[in-house]
Amino acid sequence: MDSSLKHFLHDPRLLLDAAGEGIYGFDLTGNAVFINPAAERMTGWQADELLGKKIHQFHHHSHADGSDYPDDQCPIYRTMFDGQTRQVSNEVFWRKDGSLFPVEYTSTPIYKDQQLIGAVAIFRDVSTQRSTEQALREALQRVSQLSEQLQAENRYLLEELNADWQHGDLVGQSAPFRTMMQQIELVAQTDASVLILGENGTGKELVARHLHAQSERRDAPLVKVNCAVFAESLLESELFGHEKGAFTGAAQRRKGRFELADGGTLFLDEIAELPMAAQGKLLRVLQEQEFERLGGQETIKVDIRLIAATNRDLWQMVHQGTFRMDLYYRLNVFPLTVPPLRERIEDMELLVAQLLAKLSQKLTRSFTGISKKSLAMLKRYSWPGNIRELQNTLERAAILNQGPILQVPSLMMEFAAAEPLDGAMQTLAEHEKQYIEEVLSQCQGRINGRGGAAEVLALAPSTLRSKMKKLGICRG
Repeated sequence: MDSSLKHFLHDPRLLLDAAGEGIYGFDLTGNAVFINPAAERMTGWQADELLGKKIHQFHHHSHADGSDYPDDQCPIYRTMFDGQTRQVSNEVFWRKDGSLFPVEYTSTPIYKDQQLIGAVAIFRDVSTQRSTEQALREALQRVSQLSEQLQAENRYLLEELNADWQHGDLVGQSAPFRTMMQQIELVAQTDASVLILGENGTGKELVARHLHAQSERRDAPLVKVNCAVFAESLLESELFGHEKGAFTGAAQRRKGRFELADGGTLFLDEIAELPMAAQGKLLRVLQEQEFERLGGQETIKVDIRLIAATNRDLWQMVHQGTFRMDLYYRLNVFPLTVPPLRERIEDMELLVAQLLAKLSQKLTRSFTGISKKSLAMLKRYSWPGNIRELQNTLERAAILNQGPILQVPSLMMEFAAAEPLDGAMQTLAEHEKQYIEEVLSQCQGRINGRGGAAEVLALAPSTLRSKMKKLGICRG
């Protein structure tokens, strides 16, 4: 037999002293009878300081939070009385210097001649393991957050890509257009809230995008929310996000548009459609720049610049009790009016040229211009649907057109070219009423859906109905 092996067999203490784990031996009174060097290194207590004493009073007397840990609850001591082996992984030992470290340990009974004579506790410092586990958890949480952010941004990007194809630059040279651009240039350099006012189809979203692009936040996101699109029950979740299980169907946590816009600009289109309950929460966020997700407790701070837009008279809504006065003043820091197309007819050539360039890309065809007759007829029309109606009119004509010079032989153009009866100039309301009635007739009185009058006129169905009521138009 090898001489070194004989040493170990005759003196097992050599093995215990060489072990990397801390080892304590106890008699039935709970006093320490053996302490190995690894235990001394980990705890700072030397063997001669602890032998013959109750170790629990030195290193196991308190929980991690400092609360008392009575002897009779100590798993090591309980092993000495009931002879049961125990494995523990969620406790701490205290060092001589008053610091603590997480431990995993096993307390095992010791028998001699079938009589329980004591116990042995074998423990190890798991600080490094816990730190690694915590770092891994934090890394996984960060990956999860980044993944969630990427999913949210991808979802929003897809929504933007599927949105209206006309997102070109603002073009024009008319006096109303130049005045608007001067106002944009002035307010863009500030963080002031902007309220964009204008009729449907005038390009309020395009103005918001241009304002953001001219601001100091241009490299951060511009996030849009159409307040009229989402049901009242979903709008709050869309704005502020929600936690998993916040409501039926909330299968996972989702960030809201406010979080996505952090550091950038939030554009709230059709702000007049915001329900009263959501108006109050929006006001609080604007004032405090913080909010909680639906179903959540965490307060999330954001830094956003707000741009809102509407085609309605918010001040009248305030008097009617359907819009909060305090929110109105918060939004109306810098009102900016987008002129209707009928007030900037001299911009028609530039607008048509821009839209034809976009149509050439969209339809993969080359349009080099528009006929003089068609352009003259475009200028004579009052455009109740504004630039959006012009855009849709040109697109419909382009689909039917065969050559590079656009001709616009539409019902609208025939109507626009007609001379007023008895040579008298029609009022805008009369002109608009007659045109809507013509379109309704062609659409067989149908307002909603594909091919309906609302689509032909490039108006929201609710807006068209409101105009019909105002102008005294019956569906048919």
